[in-house]
Amino acid sequence: MARPLFHLAFAFCLLIRRHLLADAAVVEHTFHVRNLTVERLGKTQVITAVNGQFPGPKIEARDGDTVVVHVVNHSPYNITIHWHGILQRLSSWADGPNMVSQCPISPAGGIYTYRFNVTGQEGTLWWHAHVSFLRATVYGALLVRPAPAASYPFPMPHREATLLLGEWWNASVVDVERQALLAGGAPNNSIALTINGLVGGDLDDDNVYQLTVERGKTYLLRIINAALNYQLFFKIAAHSFTVVAVDACYTDPYHTDVIAIAPGQTVDALMRADAGPGRYYMAAQVYQSLANASYSATTRAVVTYDGLHNDSPAAAAAPAMPRMPAFNDSATAESFYASLTGLLQDGKPTVPLHVDTRMLVAFGLGVTPCSPAQTLCNRTRGSVAASMNNVSFQFPTTMSLLEAHMRGAADGVYTRDFPDRPPVMFDFTGNAATTNRAVMFTSKGTKVKTLRYKETVEVVLQNTAILGAENHPLHLHGFNFYVLAQGTGNFNAHRHVRAYNLVNPQQRNTVAVPGGGWAVIRFTADNPGVWIMHCHLDAHLPFGLAMAFEVQDGPTPDAVLPPPPPDYPRC
Repeated sequence: MARPLFHLAFAFCLLIRRHLLADAAVVEHTFHVRNLTVERLGKTQVITAVNGQFPGPKIEARDGDTVVVHVVNHSPYNITIHWHGILQRLSSWADGPNMVSQCPISPAGGIYTYRFNVTGQEGTLWWHAHVSFLRATVYGALLVRPAPAASYPFPMPHREATLLLGEWWNASVVDVERQALLAGGAPNNSIALTINGLVGGDLDDDNVYQLTVERGKTYLLRIINAALNYQLFFKIAAHSFTVVAVDACYTDPYHTDVIAIAPGQTVDALMRADAGPGRYYMAAQVYQSLANASYSATTRAVVTYDGLHNDSPAAAAAPAMPRMPAFNDSATAESFYASLTGLLQDGKPTVPLHVDTRMLVAFGLGVTPCSPAQTLCNRTRGSVAASMNNVSFQFPTTMSLLEAHMRGAADGVYTRDFPDRPPVMFDFTGNAATTNRAVMFTSKGTKVKTLRYKETVEVVLQNTAILGAENHPLHLHGFNFYVLAQGTGNFNAHRHVRAYNLVNPQQRNTVAVPGGGWAVIRFTADNPGVWIMHCHLDAHLPFGLAMAFEVQDGPTPDAVLPPPPPDYPRC
């Protein structure tokens, strides 16, 4: 009798919730995923795209709405869609990471409907493929506006513009990933950056995004880093910004003329059009944190003041280019990331002060022996591997983690022994790691950390320098977390705890952990399901830079994960 009683109680909770959200709407879309032929940089390229658009369709909803997206996969590849930053409370079946929350939607006509509520969230989020490197072209904006009776906690802008920053290859991104895995090394670099799918070029080129503004007006720029593998600097010549939100979490106003943004992150910034009439370039440039990195790229778009006469000197002049930071200017990037603070709002949660579980997660790149399938791998040197606490995450192949969790059938799919600390303590950011084979070589496994419902967790994310110090953006599905502190070197509990911001820390879903440094995050596990935390540099995910949290059900029906929908994909 227990299960029917649960369903009755759950239905009653849904009825009450629907009554409370009587003003909410249902936002419905159909995504047809198929091949699309486009031309960039003088070459025709076949990409995977949604509804014949690159970038894909923009989804717009309000706090409290229900979003329904029917995904029809006409492409030759497996596909899933992740709704990046949506908390998915009691809807983790819709989260989207391949083999974590679901098996993929099969090629040649597979269908799955993602259904989720957007509750207690406002701001700029996005959606993207969560299989292979398909995220390079399968992505789009997901904008959540305040509920009808609510407003922004900043002055209403005159207009807004969504800016999706990405990368471009004149090659199949699936082949790019496959080649890297076979060789056990880094993938080939992209050949260009994009703004809203355009690679930039001369002023009147069709491949340049154009933004027209009125002098004296304020614009809300919704900036999304959809790039696969690169953090970016963003500037507009002769203009500055006031950052008001990151990752759909409001911040105290932060004034700056340069924005650093990691893959997966979003920034909402107000820009006042207060320069002289004319044309100005906005630019996105690669930020490299690796000491020996040499690759850089810049793309640009044009900001044009409305009413500019074609015969005026300002119109005849070339647009001004912003003075960009050096491509390896870690000081500027880390200053931006660390300077943001959260906006305190009446009635909104604040950072939990009691901690139930503390973890130290050392992560980064290491080495593992070449597998038999890695036919291009150097058997003497080995393959690049990535790990957290020396465990290189292996995605299951027979059943998703979430389905195994729901069935109570973890055996053979995953184990519940992800370690709270590294198996070997060492100088994480020093040179000793390169001579210590115990930390350089990683083990493989599908290990999760099990959390009780509403357990408060503090995680010290310690970056390592085993194969070089690099800034890694770590994304946690299913939660926003508080970033209490961040810094360089090895985390020292006695010294660094005193620097914790326990008053107004920034909230995020993706934190850029400094190269050769650390960040401390804290969250409450109040969302039942299985949630992956992984590096959002996509080159690192297939090599294993991930782990997962298994959050148990709560004691009441409204804290229990319901069964999967009837069209849930099976392996």
